Amino acid sequence: MTSNARTHQPHPRIDRHLAAILPGVVLTATIAAAALGLQRIPALAGVSPMLLAILIGIVAHNVVGTPGWALPGVKFSVRRVLRFAIILLGLQLTVAQLLEVGGEGLAIIAATLLATFSFTVWLGRMLGVDRKLGELIAAGTSICGASAIIATNTVTRADDEDVAYGVACVTVFGSLAMVGTPLLQNAFGLDAHGFGLWTGASIHEIAQVVAASFQGGHDAGEFGTIAKLSRVMMLAPLVIGLGMLARARARHEPSAAGTAAPPMPWFVLGFVAMVGVNQLIAIPQDVKAPIVAATAFLLSMALAAMGLETDLRKLAARGLRPALLGLCAALFISGFSLSLIKLTGWHG
Repeated sequence: MTSNARTHQPHPRIDRHLAAILPGVVLTATIAAAALGLQRIPALAGVSPMLLAILIGIVAHNVVGTPGWALPGVKFSVRRVLRFAIILLGLQLTVAQLLEVGGEGLAIIAATLLATFSFTVWLGRMLGVDRKLGELIAAGTSICGASAIIATNTVTRADDEDVAYGVACVTVFGSLAMVGTPLLQNAFGLDAHGFGLWTGASIHEIAQVVAASFQGGHDAGEFGTIAKLSRVMMLAPLVIGLGMLARARARHEPSAAGTAAPPMPWFVLGFVAMVGVNQLIAIPQDVKAPIVAATAFLLSMALAAMGLETDLRKLAARGLRPALLGLCAALFISGFSLSLIKLTGWHG
């Protein structure tokens, strides 16, 4: 009887770990909940809860400071909670969505992504922007905004100030694209599908694409959303590729000697697996809706944690060159994708 009871007792080390991380996890969850609450205010309805969460975290850290008792849970939210949220993100995508875009549409999206990422990394070097920050802005612009930045940072391993700067860039310039792109549909003679593809291939965040593409009508809105989700699927190969490059760099660069190689982002395979699950199993909408909400909440927790580790003095030290990089990247992705659509005569 005694040995049986001992068998079912929690391990003391696990108890200590849970006790250490719980206060910080509760703090990041509270900030995420506050961000979602603020989004219900009409004036903030179009603002991503992830942006609100990181802003609240930054203000809290720089005004009152992040308490020591919260640090283990904050770090847990940045790492473990983030990875789990990205895995869940796969349940919002299906292979069928790729097929709806078609081969030529996917080729335009893929070419735009690769060209934008390469251009942004190159321009970042020319402007003297730190390589890690340049990679984050490149990923956020070329794929899916804040989600891509925090996923890419699992292998880039930049400072939280770099993450905050990157998120600010893609939010600001993505919002400008969201407002400006619909005004140009008629000027460039784009039909509903052409306009939908342009918004889906060029605007940063999913919510921004939805807001912009539906300005061109219902068909444009639906196709723009599908095109954007197809672009999000390319997050997995990009992050895995960056992970492989980072490991190779750690092995061959003298400056990296003595430092641990960045881990391979195996959680991205979980993202891919969830895409497969969503393709094979018809998940009821009343089940999927809470999963989508939970994914946004967990991503907001991760960004709240990053905000709680962000020092504004270090953020200001980055200067304006990364912001110029973000602007040039946004202009490039918009112009490049539009050029491909016009040159190919793509109409869906």
